[in-house]
Amino acid sequence: MTAPTVVRVGGDATYDVLVGTDLVAEIPRVLGADVRQVLVVHPPALAAQVRPVRQALDAAGITATLAVVPDGEAAKTAEVAARLWSVLGRAAFTRSDAVVSVGGGATTDLAGFVAATWLRGVRVVHVPTTLLAMVDAAVGGKTAIDTAEGKNLVGAFHPPAGVLCDLSLLRTLPAAEIASGMAEVVKAGFIADPAILDLVERDPAAATAVDGGLRELVERSVRVKARVVTDDLREAGGREVLNYGHTLGHAIEKAEGYTWRHGDAVSVGLVFAAELSAATGRLDSTVVERHRSVLTSLGLPTAYDRARWPQLLDAMRVDKKARGAVLRFVVLDGIGRPALLEGPDEALLTATYDKVSA
Repeated sequence: MTAPTVVRVGGDATYDVLVGTDLVAEIPRVLGADVRQVLVVHPPALAAQVRPVRQALDAAGITATLAVVPDGEAAKTAEVAARLWSVLGRAAFTRSDAVVSVGGGATTDLAGFVAATWLRGVRVVHVPTTLLAMVDAAVGGKTAIDTAEGKNLVGAFHPPAGVLCDLSLLRTLPAAEIASGMAEVVKAGFIADPAILDLVERDPAAATAVDGGLRELVERSVRVKARVVTDDLREAGGREVLNYGHTLGHAIEKAEGYTWRHGDAVSVGLVFAAELSAATGRLDSTVVERHRSVLTSLGLPTAYDRARWPQLLDAMRVDKKARGAVLRFVVLDGIGRPALLEGPDEALLTATYDKVSA
């Protein structure tokens, strides 16, 4: 078996992201020697994937309590979080105990939030089971639940004790889910690592094959996020570059009632952000078209409903990235050169949206 790649995330609480296959046996070591019991949070569809996790914990003498939570964003509610707090309380979890998440980004967001808030913070280890969670949600220490007013509006920064990106868990993932995760991979390429774009353009099918080029893409994407997060855990400045494509992307998700995949919405958002960069004289049109060609080659959308623009504009005004009444967009001055655009004229935004509307 090939040894896992270890990517170190620095900052106030240093931890490792392991990328490889068959990593379940690493969970007890990553948790640490003094953990007595663990809450394993997972959606119902992943019961089979949780069994080896429980076996690894049992073999290490760690008591595992399983908590089944709803699929997707339905898990990220105050009610579900309160139910998990109740489970932790009844099982007398202490500060030396821990939470393990097994699931996609919604599961890691919820489990991380519960870990951050129980006794003001206990350890959490993430075992992401989707490509999107491996390269985005599970790495970086952002945790959150949703409210009726929007996604991820209630949360905390809580770095995990470790993240295990076990690529073998992706073998049964539908192609559409791989594509969704690739939107975040492509984002990493445009903001920091153009080699990612070269790999995808050379052969999209080979680059996204679980037993082919996907490992390198995951490693590169995690390294990009690790570098940014190490310098700015709490989004005081530099971390905002990770929001490239996300201002419009989150608005599309909200408009669709979170029925669109995150990566599909971000894909449209990436093209919008590139067009906005070009409209403000920052980016060459050939790079804008490169956005479209790379994303299209992966089966991702690059346009959205023209009639929804007023609704999207309203949603962007209450986005977490806004400051007061000022909209903020991450743009590009070139590949690998992200920058911030504050308060663009509404007429400019409308004209830019026309270029990504269908």
